[in-house]
Amino acid sequence: MITRLTLVTILVGDQDEALQWFTEVLGLEKRQDAAFGKGGRWLVVAPSGQNDFGIVLQKPDPNVHGAERAREKSAQIGKGTTWVFRADDLDATYESLKGKNVKFVSPPTALPWGRQAIFEDLYGNQYALMGK
Repeated sequence: MITRLTLVTILVGDQDEALQWFTEVLGLEKRQDAAFGKGGRWLVVAPSGQNDFGIVLQKPDPNVHGAERAREKSAQIGKGTTWVFRADDLDATYESLKGKNVKFVSPPTALPWGRQAIFEDLYGNQYALMGK
């Protein structure tokens, strides 16, 4: 039986650039950064204090995935599923991230399931930010 979700993968064009954005702009922590195979890199970030979950920042690589699969994955960058982050103070977090030039698709809005804002990363992947 499935007991929890521990990792999600987000496809990125440049792992160093993505790492900088996720840590310095969003304030997540780097949890793992290791080389493997012929040029592969396992890179995981996560919210501070959340030890049972991580985000794999994956760059499609022909040496790791094979040429055809790497092309397929590259075409998916910026077209992934929306992941949801939570903030204790949605408005303050929204203003802070806007001040760091994070692109918001929608400002904090009241919806039937709570208040949320939608933002994009450097590659067009969208994220919901929920909170009070």
